[in-house]
Amino acid sequence: MNDGLDSLWNAVLSGLWLLEVLGILGFIMAIPAAVFYLLSLPLRRQERARRFLDLLETSLQSGLGVEPALVSISHTGDPTLGPRFHLLAAHLETGLRLEDALARVPQLLPPQIVATLRVGSRLGDLRRVLPACAGRLRDGLSQMRSALNYMVVLLLFLAPIFPALLLMLRTFVFPQFHAIARELGVADPMIVNAFARWSGLFIVLHVALWGLLLALGFIYVAGPRLKARCGLLADRAAFHLPWKRKRLQRDFAGMLATLLDAGTPEPDAVELAARCTDNGLVIAAAARAGEHLAQGAPLGEAIQEVTGARELRWRLENASHHRAGFLSALKGWLEALDARAFQEEQAAAHLFTTGFVLFNGLLVGTCVVAIFSMLVALVDHALLW
Repeated sequence: MNDGLDSLWNAVLSGLWLLEVLGILGFIMAIPAAVFYLLSLPLRRQERARRFLDLLETSLQSGLGVEPALVSISHTGDPTLGPRFHLLAAHLETGLRLEDALARVPQLLPPQIVATLRVGSRLGDLRRVLPACAGRLRDGLSQMRSALNYMVVLLLFLAPIFPALLLMLRTFVFPQFHAIARELGVADPMIVNAFARWSGLFIVLHVALWGLLLALGFIYVAGPRLKARCGLLADRAAFHLPWKRKRLQRDFAGMLATLLDAGTPEPDAVELAARCTDNGLVIAAAARAGEHLAQGAPLGEAIQEVTGARELRWRLENASHHRAGFLSALKGWLEALDARAFQEEQAAAHLFTTGFVLFNGLLVGTCVVAIFSMLVALVDHALLW
């Protein structure tokens, strides 16, 4: 009887041990899975938008009409299309137009692409705006590369550890050194006094940088949802960050050239191109540009304040004499803006990461020097005594 109870108890302990091991392994495996999921969010949004644009182009080529063609694609039940696409098709089946259905499913596409498709519907030719929509899908790769520079290494490893270590040294280690030095009559080294005086400021500064990283991580994960909630604040940040400003210039100028090539009147073209950026500051500036156009100002002068791109004025003036049209004349400049925006975003990420690592190295070096200076002073006093 006792042998049977012992065997049962041993089996229970073995099962608990196995569950504990599996739980630890599952937790360890969940960390990289969660990091991969969060880091790949921009690319997944980009892939979802690219898949929809491909389906939209297929629908335009089918001759059935955009809405019926998208509904028929949804009826195939393909799970790779995602639930948002099927929800969009359900709205289309109720008789809604594409632009109205997209407004009901805001998380399917980025707001800029939705605004651009709305302009295409107003023109009556979605094919004309599809290249502009596809060109905006390259930004997700730049965002993910920037995130790889600081979101993982700094946020998960360097940032949380050092403030706690510094606080422990300030609270427990150095007070003991001071007590021993007072008993022996040893004067504190200058670097130890400096560390005791400034360590609190270092902790606050480090925690502030950590909070900034957390905020950047939240903005990265939230994506377009945060833009919808923050409104003007997000628009101001996008307008004043150099790389985002260049992308605004790219989107506005590219759509403006497309609309002008389509024969859209200049005031309407400026207004619609600004709406494609989904930025309140650009839209407000475009409204002022429309007033200047109504007063007889030339197009290049009127749109000067929309994005602040000085090159755009004379490029539009030269493009008006270009036989191939505005978009063809601006193509090289638009590609240059895209490349410079990518370069500036990566440079900012590298500078931030490098500065943070150097700051950590400076604090670690200061701690080490302070500790060893105190030990050397105590050892020297003990040898002399």
